[in-house]
Amino acid sequence: MTVRVQREDFDVGAELEGLTRGNTGIGGVASFLGLVRDMAGGEPIRSMTLEHYPGMTERQLAAIEAEARQRWPLDACLIIHRYGRLEPGDRIVFVATASAHRAAALEACEFLIDWLKTRAPFWKFEETPQGGRWVEAREEDDVAAARWGTRDGEPDGLDP
Repeated sequence: MTVRVQREDFDVGAELEGLTRGNTGIGGVASFLGLVRDMAGGEPIRSMTLEHYPGMTERQLAAIEAEARQRWPLDACLIIHRYGRLEPGDRIVFVATASAHRAAALEACEFLIDWLKTRAPFWKFEETPQGGRWVEAREEDDVAAARWGTRDGEPDGLDP
């Protein structure tokens, strides 16, 4: 399990190299890199500040990753989520999954992205030329996450 919540930037290539190093059983790696956009809701964004609750955030991300490992045969998994003040073009989140087969890596990566978007305890504040605003949850993110349901209809044990 590799979950990191950090202020510092990261090197995507180095992270992928570390994920697969020494494991020749991996046949496929899927990844997602989230960046700060310069526009949101038709308005320019100067910066985004992400806040979190240390300890709780890491536990929740670990629970999300554990759920992915129960659903797919993953050889490796990495979740990096940044916090603090970020500007357009900065990296926010990186998710990578590795498995013997590409389908498991691709599906698990997509699952992690959807659940991180709706279940990871981060609060986002955007600075615009008109002032600042807290980012509200989006219905389309909830719809994307809901398609994964829960395993065997049992509660997932994660906070909504």
